[in-house]
Amino acid sequence: MQVLPRHRGRRRHCHREGGKTGPNLFGIVGRKAYSEEGFKYGAGLVELGETGLVWDEALIAAYVADPTAFVKEKTGDDAAKSNMTFKLAKGGEDVAAYLASVK
Repeated sequence: MQVLPRHRGRRRHCHREGGKTGPNLFGIVGRKAYSEEGFKYGAGLVELGETGLVWDEALIAAYVADPTAFVKEKTGDDAAKSNMTFKLAKGGEDVAAYLASVK
């Protein structure tokens, strides 16, 4: 089973293969937002997926820094929210580069 690398001594199990919190992130670069079935996405991310947003490294890095701010900015809706509560204060570019490398 693959999981995201350790971050500050904790493993990120939310998005591992077979995880229930969020979709598996392996292969996310190039994948359309809101495209994995079986997960309860926030309305803002659903809206972004319906517009055809496709994840790239820059978008992933911006999203993990502040998911709700990202969704608000991209949808133009100040009331939009993300269901992902984790914010990555630094290292988002590294996470995005790692995810791009594990297609």
